[in-house]
Amino acid sequence: MKTIAVVIASLIAFSGIGHASDIIAPVKEIMDATKSNWADNNSDWTDIFDASRLDHLYSRDFVAKYQAAAQFPAVDDDGISPFDYDVIVNGQDACPLEDLTTTAAPVVDRVAEVTVRFRKSTCSDAPDAKDYTTVHFLVIEEGGKPVIDDIVTENIETQARDSLKATMALIAKGQ
Repeated sequence: MKTIAVVIASLIAFSGIGHASDIIAPVKEIMDATKSNWADNNSDWTDIFDASRLDHLYSRDFVAKYQAAAQFPAVDDDGISPFDYDVIVNGQDACPLEDLTTTAAPVVDRVAEVTVRFRKSTCSDAPDAKDYTTVHFLVIEEGGKPVIDDIVTENIETQARDSLKATMALIAKGQ
């Protein structure tokens, strides 16, 4: 019970944003789109980096890095994305996302880490099909609202955490 109180107090202290739901809101929008993208339906693919989302869900620094990386599009159907994989599921293939949970950690140095866990391969016969994928969204306040400043995935093979902003910086350098 004490841990919950610490988390709530930290979230309230997040630069004037008073509710955990506010901190989670930009992450929820991205995860709703990602979940829809991988659902068993025929809906159009939702670009989590389209202009309208870049404008209100991401920090200025994140947007600048994305725009620099977008100058080097990956080989894909539309030729505009710097990525040739889904940066949330951290791959090119997934099943409908299952067992999705979202939690916000206490704010540290004005950054709230929102952790999302889900199963992305449950329709597969692979040995790791039931494993969880974990994605960390680093949320800051900018312009009086919470925005995503980085998306960090956990690399299963290396046990390292991979920053999307660092990846975008490498892409922008042509690497």
